[in-house]
Amino acid sequence: MNAPNGEDGFLYELEVEVEEEVTQIESSRPEEVMNLPVTDWQFDPTDVEREEVGLRGLLGAVEALEGDHRPDDHRA
Repeated sequence: MNAPNGEDGFLYELEVEVEEEVTQIESSRPEEVMNLPVTDWQFDPTDVEREEVGLRGLLGAVEALEGDHRPDDHRA
Protein backbone atom coordinates (compact mmCIF):
# COMPACT_ATOMS: atom_id res chain seq x y z
CA MET A 1 0.00 0.00 0.00
CA ASN A 2 1.31 3.44 -0.87
CA ALA A 3 1.27 6.54 1.29
CA PRO A 4 -1.22 9.13 0.04
CA ASN A 5 0.10 12.06 -1.96
CA GLY A 6 -1.63 14.24 -4.50
CA GLU A 7 -3.97 12.42 -6.84
CA ASP A 8 -3.02 9.05 -5.33
CA GLY A 9 -4.73 10.10 -2.09
CA PHE A 10 -8.17 9.07 -3.35
CA LEU A 11 -6.90 5.68 -4.51
CA TYR A 12 -5.14 5.16 -1.18
CA GLU A 13 -8.30 5.94 0.79
CA LEU A 14 -10.38 3.67 -1.45
CA GLU A 15 -7.86 0.87 -1.02
CA VAL A 16 -7.96 1.23 2.78
CA GLU A 17 -11.76 1.13 2.85
CA VAL A 18 -11.98 -1.89 0.55
CA GLU A 19 -9.40 -3.75 2.63
CA GLU A 20 -11.46 -3.01 5.76
CA GLU A 21 -14.57 -4.42 4.06
CA VAL A 22 -12.69 -7.57 3.05
CA THR A 23 -11.48 -7.99 6.64
CA GLN A 24 -15.05 -7.71 7.93
CA ILE A 25 -16.26 -10.30 5.45
CA GLU A 26 -13.47 -12.69 6.40
CA SER A 27 -14.33 -12.31 10.07
CA SER A 28 -18.00 -13.18 9.41
CA ARG A 29 -16.89 -16.74 8.49
CA PRO A 30 -19.58 -17.52 5.90
CA GLU A 31 -18.29 -21.08 5.53
CA GLU A 32 -19.26 -21.79 9.16
CA VAL A 33 -22.72 -20.25 8.75
CA MET A 34 -23.47 -22.71 5.92
CA ASN A 35 -23.29 -25.54 8.45
CA LEU A 36 -26.15 -24.01 10.48
CA PRO A 37 -29.84 -24.53 9.73
CA VAL A 38 -31.11 -21.89 7.28
CA THR A 39 -33.48 -20.55 9.94
CA ASP A 40 -30.44 -19.60 12.08
CA TRP A 41 -28.70 -17.60 9.35
CA GLN A 42 -28.36 -13.87 10.00
CA PHE A 43 -27.07 -13.43 6.44
CA ASP A 44 -26.87 -15.54 3.30
CA PRO A 45 -23.32 -16.90 3.11
CA THR A 46 -23.51 -17.06 -0.70
CA ASP A 47 -24.17 -13.31 -0.81
CA VAL A 48 -21.16 -12.74 1.44
CA GLU A 49 -18.96 -14.79 -0.85
CA ARG A 50 -20.19 -12.85 -3.90
CA GLU A 51 -19.47 -9.57 -2.12
CA GLU A 52 -15.98 -10.74 -1.21
CA VAL A 53 -15.24 -11.65 -4.84
CA GLY A 54 -16.45 -8.23 -5.96
CA LEU A 55 -14.39 -6.41 -3.32
CA ARG A 56 -11.26 -8.37 -4.20
CA GLY A 57 -11.81 -7.43 -7.85
CA LEU A 58 -12.17 -3.79 -6.87
CA LEU A 59 -9.05 -4.00 -4.72
CA GLY A 60 -7.11 -5.43 -7.67
CA ALA A 61 -8.34 -2.60 -9.89
CA VAL A 62 -7.31 0.03 -7.33
CA GLU A 63 -3.87 -1.54 -7.02
CA ALA A 64 -3.52 -1.57 -10.82
CA LEU A 65 -4.47 2.12 -10.99
CA GLU A 66 -1.98 2.92 -8.26
CA GLY A 67 0.66 1.14 -10.32
CA ASP A 68 -0.25 3.34 -13.31
CA HIS A 69 0.34 6.46 -11.19
CA ARG A 70 3.72 5.35 -9.87
CA PRO A 71 6.79 6.77 -11.58
CA ASP A 72 8.34 4.21 -13.92
CA ASP A 73 12.09 3.95 -13.41
CA HIS A 74 12.55 2.43 -16.86
CA ARG A 75 11.26 5.40 -18.88
CA ALA A 76 13.76 7.35 -20.94
